[in-house]
Amino acid sequence: MTTQGGAARSPGLAEREAALFDRLLTFPSLIVAYSGGVDSAFLGWASRQVLGDRLLCVTADSPSYPERHRQMALDVARIFGLPHMVVRTAELTKPEYRANDPNRCYHCKHELYARLTSLAAERGFAGVADGSNADDRGDYRPGRQAAREFGVVSPLDEAQLTKDDIRELSRRAGLPTWDEPASACLSSRVPYFSEVTEEKLHAIEGAEESLRSLGFRVVRVRHHGDVARIEVAPEELPRLVEPAMAKAVDAAVRSHGFRYVAVDLRGYRLGSLNEGLRLTEIKA
Repeated sequence: MTTQGGAARSPGLAEREAALFDRLLTFPSLIVAYSGGVDSAFLGWASRQVLGDRLLCVTADSPSYPERHRQMALDVARIFGLPHMVVRTAELTKPEYRANDPNRCYHCKHELYARLTSLAAERGFAGVADGSNADDRGDYRPGRQAAREFGVVSPLDEAQLTKDDIRELSRRAGLPTWDEPASACLSSRVPYFSEVTEEKLHAIEGAEESLRSLGFRVVRVRHHGDVARIEVAPEELPRLVEPAMAKAVDAAVRSHGFRYVAVDLRGYRLGSLNEGLRLTEIKA
């Protein structure tokens, strides 16, 4: 797009939203990989506006998928009339996934997209889409390689929609997910090369739910064996370390099998377990 003087300018939010709807119009029908988080909920909603019943939102259920996200996905699908189904995935049975090297997400997404593309073929859907957005290009996301291998498209990214864009458009659409904290699978709390097990995932999920019950909104519990390393939003740190609250947090987290509870004084930041990796961008 150019101005009168011929200089290029970036498209505005309305133009990026229009580009998304135009892209969705190119599909006769579509399966959306739908976790119920900010991005996939908005993509599901937008696809419903364009495709109607020629849409199917599919949620993958496994021990790495938190129950609160599952319930959120079900609630949004019900409230907004999204055609929806749940499939069980078995990434935790795969030795390469459990080994938890830096390509763990590739093995998870390979399992997911194999299921979704097979389902699309069986039911006659024209394509499979995920909720990757323009901001995801700069993070370490080996799952995007699996998406490419299975021909999965990313309409939000193609329309140059960022996470902030998607939050704003979700707010306008009335989606309750618009201000949900960033989410990721429970396995992302286990340091690389430490085996992912169902027991660890249950301990992480239970500890995080206990912290939410104490009023913390943005929470990660990183599993370092006997030690739980807690990350909360920086603005929540002062409350966390108050003596009475620290005592309650310690008891709550240890009740899920941890012997020691540590607080990360830098607070929550996206992908903190990636900080020791040398990252190579995976092109969309």
